[in-house]
Amino acid sequence: MFRLMDSPLGPLRLQASPRGLSRVEFIAASTLEEAVGGVEEGGVDKRSADVLDAAQAQLAEYFAGQRRAFELPLDPPATTDFRAAVHAQLAEIRYGETVTYRDVAKLLGRPRATRAVGSACGANPLLIVRPCHRVLRSDGGLGGYAGGLEAKRFLLTLEEN
Repeated sequence: MFRLMDSPLGPLRLQASPRGLSRVEFIAASTLEEAVGGVEEGGVDKRSADVLDAAQAQLAEYFAGQRRAFELPLDPPATTDFRAAVHAQLAEIRYGETVTYRDVAKLLGRPRATRAVGSACGANPLLIVRPCHRVLRSDGGLGGYAGGLEAKRFLLTLEEN
């Protein structure tokens, strides 16, 4: 089940299963009409709708500066063991803190896997909830972000306050 949500960064598409939130993604204005066509609402699955309600409310609180952590059941899509380990590490980065791709690689016991960590961050289906925006290049630069660098800057600034 999908739902579109307005955010300060533009529209977000939320996806949930009865088990939990499975995806949060930015929707480009050029593809918004296509995304709307894929939105499934209604009484298809009450549990999925409840997850989407909670996710939407918690994301709104986060963007308003009233929430620092998400309390949502998650049901991410299947991935490789390495990416799952990176995504789990992302969840450990506290609000307002940043780490580098190298830091994450070292924490995983794979100090040379910096690029692989970056790739795994780029494949993170739960943007914002699993905060890959808190991971920076080793030189402190922003690096890539699925929502664009302006979105990454916005989220990091939001968490500085």
